[in-house]
Amino acid sequence: MKLEIELVPSTAWYSNLRNKVKKDVWDKIRKKSYVDANYRCSICLKDKKRLNCHEIWEYNDEKHLQRLKGFLALCDDCHMIKHIGFAGIQASKGIINMKKLITHFMKVNEVTREHFNKHHKEAFDLWGERSKEKWTTDLGEWSNLINR
Repeated sequence: MKLEIELVPSTAWYSNLRNKVKKDVWDKIRKKSYVDANYRCSICLKDKKRLNCHEIWEYNDEKHLQRLKGFLALCDDCHMIKHIGFAGIQASKGIINMKKLITHFMKVNEVTREHFNKHHKEAFDLWGERSKEKWTTDLGEWSNLINR
């Protein structure tokens, strides 16, 4: 699938690079991700006026280590799918339309609602298991950018 749900374990929330560097540093990183993607969403490939810089994480479930691998420029819809737990909270407040997001997921991946439902359940099951553990965050090659 091109577009997948990626839930960060609750025990690792806010341990991302964006929250650990100065705004001007993050702005350089996010703007570079937009240039690298030619100002298009890296997943659905649509030209977007507004993009989000999404951190790509790799998880080692044996060592409970999450490692920053890079960044993607994503449109709002693809980014909300990646963070569908947050999207659900926003939808419950009437801020976003969950049906629209699910339709976007199905269109991008050329799958049915049943496939979405299965993927959604599997993502939350994995999140539940991972959230039982304390995770160590490795910011990789970007570690030297952290505010000191």
